Amino acid sequence: MPELAEVEFFRRRWHEAAGGQRIKRVHTHDAKRVLRDVDLPAFRHALTGATLLSATTAAKQMLFRFSGGGWLGIHLGMSGELSAAPADHVPGRHDHLVLVTARQALVFNDPRMFGRIDFHQGKNPPIWWSRISPAILSPEFTAASVGAFLERRRRAPIKAVLLMQEQFPGVGNWMADEILWRAGLHPARKAGSLRPTEIKTLWRTCRQVCRDALDKIAGRGGKLPPDLNVNIPKTWLFRHRWQPGGECPRTGRPLAHATIGGRTTCWSPARQKLPPR
Repeated sequence: MPELAEVEFFRRRWHEAAGGQRIKRVHTHDAKRVLRDVDLPAFRHALTGATLLSATTAAKQMLFRFSGGGWLGIHLGMSGELSAAPADHVPGRHDHLVLVTARQALVFNDPRMFGRIDFHQGKNPPIWWSRISPAILSPEFTAASVGAFLERRRRAPIKAVLLMQEQFPGVGNWMADEILWRAGLHPARKAGSLRPTEIKTLWRTCRQVCRDALDKIAGRGGKLPPDLNVNIPKTWLFRHRWQPGGECPRTGRPLAHATIGGRTTCWSPARQKLPPR
């Protein structure tokens, strides 16, 4: 599933491709569940002739603001992605939304259809967007708020808690593994067992991994990378977690895999140890 930095990558791809052009035509796969909550005739009417004014991300979602008061929300789900194609692009069976301009076609493709499209018209952003939790890189995300959240879920494994979007928006499976590996915390640790120093380390590492992921995956200095994950260093767990016989890039020892908190998880037993009972 696309996570915080992948979502930013796709947002920038559409925003750069749109280039202030007017939408000439809107194609939708009306019967697909991706569009189940949208008034499609009103949606197509509102966006035809509109111009993309701005785009932003929050958690695992994107919001595109159009002239005329249109707000397009996109959640990529498990397999969704945004791409730019030539203006004469013929929509495929998994292209559930295509916005055609004079020079480009902005395509939302989702083979597994776990994604979602929302639409709102008005002067202000929709309520469903405003209610998203504060970003991990925002001032509202504090060590104290992390500690309080862990205490409320003290019996849950820390891996499962990191995937809870109400406190850790944008963090998915690979980012949670990366955070715990860098912090030296075993993913099966109970959330309530972390000491104050470990909570502070976890908070700091969450912010570090978010910054690094945005830098390496979504690009820096206004330059979009040529493809996802192309710049991720070999010093990250990410580059080794699913390799056959993968080794920890810090210890050189074998990595382990198991289902923890309902999700497939990778960790370094030599680095991430369960405390003695």
